[in-house]
Amino acid sequence: MQRRQLSDEVASYLRQSIMAGELGPGTSVRAEAVGEALDVSATPVREALHALRAEGFLELVPRRGFTVRALTATDIRDIFEAHALVAGELAARAAERVTDAQVADLVEQHAELMRAAEEGDTQRLEQLNDEFHRRIYLAAGSERLRWALGNFVKYVPSAFYAQIDGWPETTAEDHSAVCDAVVAHDADGARAAMAQHIRNAGEKLADYFERRQAP
Repeated sequence: MQRRQLSDEVASYLRQSIMAGELGPGTSVRAEAVGEALDVSATPVREALHALRAEGFLELVPRRGFTVRALTATDIRDIFEAHALVAGELAARAAERVTDAQVADLVEQHAELMRAAEEGDTQRLEQLNDEFHRRIYLAAGSERLRWALGNFVKYVPSAFYAQIDGWPETTAEDHSAVCDAVVAHDADGARAAMAQHIRNAGEKLADYFERRQAP
């Protein structure tokens, strides 16, 4: 189990680096270098590399080893569009099912998120962002949809959002719209607000990616 968890962590690190443009197309990804950088053994690194090859992020080139496959801003937008559809449905179900206690908890947590955004505390903001989404998705009461969502969430390079101009403000504004709809038990409004929030995140990441790839 420990080896599996390590390989997931390595895969997440490399996946997010590719999504954020830190590792550009054609970049060689050597198991030894990755293991040394992350202080892990070769076995979980190799497992991670093969997993990312299966996902289409890496390719195995004869005599060169693993290299980063071409990724476009359109690919990023497509991933986030699929993410938005599932997240929006979960938010709609949460609005229909949320209890008074869950509403009070969500409102309090959102207030903390707003304070973090105002203070420019990006690390705290990302933690609260993750918790905000987790609470809404749990309130939806659908394990299958949450499982499906997990296939897209892993592509969100949250560690790099702090580098994107306007991200704290966008997060605060979007979350306010989602929170208001859920609190009002407005399923359609929650679906639309959450889906737009995810699309906004994807668009900012795609723009950031394009700028990093520009010659």
